[in-house]
Amino acid sequence: MIGPVKTPAEIEAMREGGKLLATILNDIRNYVTVGVTGLDVDAFVAKEIKDFGAIATYKTPEVDFPGVICISVNDQIVHGIPTDYAFEKGDIVSFDLVITYKGMKTDAAFSMVVGEQLSGVKKHLLNVTERSLYAGIDAIKGPTRVGDIGAAIEDVLKKGKLGVIRDLVGHGVGHQMHQEPEVPNWGRKGTGPLLGVGDTIAIEPMATLGSDRIKQEPDGWTFSTRDGSLAAHFEHTVLVTETGVEILTKL
Repeated sequence: MIGPVKTPAEIEAMREGGKLLATILNDIRNYVTVGVTGLDVDAFVAKEIKDFGAIATYKTPEVDFPGVICISVNDQIVHGIPTDYAFEKGDIVSFDLVITYKGMKTDAAFSMVVGEQLSGVKKHLLNVTERSLYAGIDAIKGPTRVGDIGAAIEDVLKKGKLGVIRDLVGHGVGHQMHQEPEVPNWGRKGTGPLLGVGDTIAIEPMATLGSDRIKQEPDGWTFSTRDGSLAAHFEHTVLVTETGVEILTKL
């Protein structure tokens, strides 16, 4: 066990909050189309969070993000600020959301292409990145070393010839948005902290069609690819069980 022990009620709150979060992300997927802006999505999500009786974690004083959701477009990897930019056909947009429900936090993200069917290099980028997320999840067989998760993710991304972002990582989540341990998207089997039954972590592979080098934009939040290549991001909050793992942010 890493970090504070969670009570059964706290774990159940994360299950309930995770389902709400998954519902919101699914609604975003259906809402977003060509011409919708990041500010439109931010307002849409803010209303859903309020209607569900949850809290927008990004807007709390400890985070103080400029929106309720991170929206990253094309070469932006994570932590993009919602703006009045209207999504164009073919844009890759990543949506990353944390909510607090009954005092507990869950975190999830997905990437999509706006206004067109997945094809070509964009399809490859999104499919391989999402597949690496589930490879990382499948590596958890009960108590598991963090390095086993990273190694599984890295193996999929490297076989797909994608850039593996090494400077941004997954993390523990629950009582706080970011807790120990860090969960890199690369690693070596049998190494790293040991996750125990009841631990909850956010696994979040980020990958690019080019280099793994990143830069932080002048807004102080957004991370983008240094070479301008397209990026994708997928994430789930999961619970370690005695024999495996439970995905909390899934419908």
